[in-house]
Amino acid sequence: MEGVVDYTMRDLLTQVGGIDQCVTEFVRVSDRVLPAKVFRRLCPELFNKGRTPAGTPVVLQLLGSDPTVLAGNARKAAKLGAPGIDLNFGCPAKTVNKSKGGAVLLDTPELIYEIVKAVRESVPSNTPVTAKMRLGNKDKSLALENAQAIADAKADGLTIHARTKLEGYRPPAHWEWIAKIREAVDIPITANGEVWNWDDYQKCQVVSGCDNIMIGRGLIARPDLALAIKHHQRDESFSSFNWQQVLKLIELYLNRVEQDIAAKYVHGRLKQWLHHLQREYDEAGILFEKIKKLKEPSSLRLALYG
Repeated sequence: MEGVVDYTMRDLLTQVGGIDQCVTEFVRVSDRVLPAKVFRRLCPELFNKGRTPAGTPVVLQLLGSDPTVLAGNARKAAKLGAPGIDLNFGCPAKTVNKSKGGAVLLDTPELIYEIVKAVRESVPSNTPVTAKMRLGNKDKSLALENAQAIADAKADGLTIHARTKLEGYRPPAHWEWIAKIREAVDIPITANGEVWNWDDYQKCQVVSGCDNIMIGRGLIARPDLALAIKHHQRDESFSSFNWQQVLKLIELYLNRVEQDIAAKYVHGRLKQWLHHLQREYDEAGILFEKIKKLKEPSSLRLALYG
């Protein structure tokens, strides 16, 4: 979710409600321990004891392949106040994989073990260390071995996106594989993938056997999804957000992003979110077509209000 779930998006969505915990976009590390200003720029919640303004804890995610360097960065992040460290073994992006990061590491369970072990030993015992993985890089042959490596290295939990890197985001998500892994390892497992509504959430829980579900694209496509799930859990009625409510969030997002990043990048962030919103709101597609050739923030704002 790089480029989408930034600080502003985390703030807006946790204000909507229903979210128990957030994870940052990955912080890419390669050959050194990053300065504090980098962590604070990518995770401003560190200024607020690792929580969004709404009070939701934000775990800091690291991506890399060098156990020693990752351990040093994890130690630094924990000292800065990160309430938890998550390790990315799932990113399918080609640029990331070429640099030996993300899902490509699933071809080397022994390296995954060394990474998790080094990070776990580098941070205080009361700082949770978790990982997120896919079912594999090109196939699922090492899924159990990778999960076992993460568990053996004493991770506090594991989130599994129920597809391989090669499968990308193509349906279906193989939740039954998460059930196999959950039965094989003795750490808490969180299921992820293809949860777009309450029915998906329930089915994912039943098939995977997991109580906890991580939602990524589903929440970006429908900002009130987590809140709706919470209402369903309590058997309460819930009125889904209409387009005017979503449009208000878009306006807030545009105003905030314009303050946070260079003007030349603002239009890309907004269009990326609208691309996801089209799944749930036809109006998002209409708005996307309206602004797809616009680049100046002032023009984007006029299009929103016009």
